[in-house]
Amino acid sequence: MELTVAVTGASGTIYAYRTLQLLAESGAVKTINLVMSSVVPIVAQVELGVNLRTPDVKTINEWLGLKKDSKLIRFWKLENFAAKPSSGSTKQAGMIIVPCSMGTLGAIASGAGTNLIHRAADVALKEGRKLVLVPRETPFNAIHLKNMLTLSKAGATILPASPGFYHRPKTIEQLVDHLCYRILDQFDIPHTDKTQWTGNEINKSE
Repeated sequence: MELTVAVTGASGTIYAYRTLQLLAESGAVKTINLVMSSVVPIVAQVELGVNLRTPDVKTINEWLGLKKDSKLIRFWKLENFAAKPSSGSTKQAGMIIVPCSMGTLGAIASGAGTNLIHRAADVALKEGRKLVLVPRETPFNAIHLKNMLTLSKAGATILPASPGFYHRPKTIEQLVDHLCYRILDQFDIPHTDKTQWTGNEINKSE
């Protein structure tokens, strides 16, 4: 499977980090076309203490704990409209934008593609491929909601960063993973089933 993963400057870089790690661990994904907005390095530094100020494949592999010579990640510059994800002739399973800023969401909804993230998302929609948007914003205003509805009608999946609690998470990492598993579910990518609802949870005493 080949996927495009985009990371924007919204808060929630940890969701991008874990999603990429889980995709790498799944064995189902052979190529990840990775694109980052220009603000991501700043957010990653603030939220995770990670230095991504000059991102490249080597830096990304190190960040994710992959082998230095891993070919899983293909890193594309934001302004590169000649990149692989910008063409509908590139066969991919779809695209994930995690986290997805409201600016990015609005640009995609309007069809105003000014960078590779916007263009790749537009390609996913026009080719009828899965496009999963993970907004991390609260509260939503009327413009945000209208843009989400527009994209939902166009075929995108809106998957807000709203993890559940029925699996009784004890750490932030468990909350993050729960959300990231839901992202993987959209592409039928295997992962642990520990957070999946079974119907037996209501009978547990602790």
